[in-house]
This record gives sequence, structure tokens and C-alpha cells, in this order.
Amino acid sequence: MTLVIAFIGKNGAVMAGDMREITFEGEKPDREKLEKELYSGAIVTDEELAKKAEEFGVKIMVEDCKEKVSERDGVLVGEVSSVEGGVVKKRRLYASAGNYAIAELRDSEMTPTSQRKGSNFIAFGNEFTKQVANKCFKDQWTKKSNLQDAVKIIIMCMETAAKKTASVSRQFVIVQTASNADVLKVVEKDRKG
Repeated sequence: MTLVIAFIGKNGAVMAGDMREITFEGEKPDREKLEKELYSGAIVTDEELAKKAEEFGVKIMVEDCKEKVSERDGVLVGEVSSVEGGVVKKRRLYASAGNYAIAELRDSEMTPTSQRKGSNFIAFGNEFTKQVANKCFKDQWTKKSNLQDAVKIIIMCMETAAKKTASVSRQFVIVQTASNADVLKVVEKDRKG
């Protein structure tokens, strides 16, 4: 699980996602120890990650080519995933101007978990990356801020997280929409497959 962040405002929405995907192979206790260190922010660089993986006897594969955010029918869609006990778990965020929805996927079963109207800042990721993104946003956002400011702040959040943990890639994708399309239509389309 890495980082997808979004701002939903009344005049539009913006979403960014890093491109990192990490696969762990090895004994479960060793994998869990490495993941705990990585996702707590204790491992900052890719070099430290490779060294720790070797130390724990865990084989890792790091790729920075997974696009986690996109735009469909005026709705921004972002997704983070994790594998626990062989089960693929995903959280998906759907956003457009003034409304958003969150759904969870377990294997191929999709369950919408919440839907809201209004403005919000949302971060999906591990606890450490969410803390970094939330602090960055809180420190930069003012009552006078607008959608263009949100774009700049989200870029800053992504760059800050990438400097603080090896769980986030330095490259990211950012998408934006001014559409106030009904997010539930896209949720329903995805739920039906």
C-alpha cells in the first residue's frame, strides 16, 4: 500500500497517486518485520530498503510503473492495494466536484463503504504516509485557498512523502476534473464489472 491523495472542492477535484509497487517474498515473520519498518517510516531510501530486505532474508521487487489514479466519465478514481494472507484488498476513492465515494474490494467483491457531498481532503496509504500528507495539507491550506492551491499542495505532499519513506515513488500521476458527475454511477458500473 502506498499513497493516493485527493482534494474534493465545490468547483472541482484533484487526485494524485505515486507509482510504486513492492512485492515481498520470504518467510512470513521476516516479511512482516520488513513491512513494519518500511510502513512506519523507518526506511527512507531505496538503498536502505534493499539493505534491510537482505538483512531480513526477504526478496523484494520494487517497480515504479503502477498508475493508481485515473479519470473516467468526469470522475477521478484512485486505488491502493495490499495483499494479506493471499487475499488482495483494495480501497478505491471516486471523486468529482462536490462529491466522493469510497469502496473496498476483497478479491473481486466490491462494497461501497461511504459516500459524501461537500469538500474534503482524503489520503489513502499506510499510517506514516497518511500522517505526512495530512500534516502537509493542514500546514499549507488556508481559508483563502482554492482548487489551484490544492493542486500545488498535493504536489508538495507527494514530494514530501517520497523524501521521507521508500514506500512512495518520486514519480506520481496527478489528475483533475471540474465535472460534478455523479460518482455513484461509476461506482455502480465498477461493482457490476
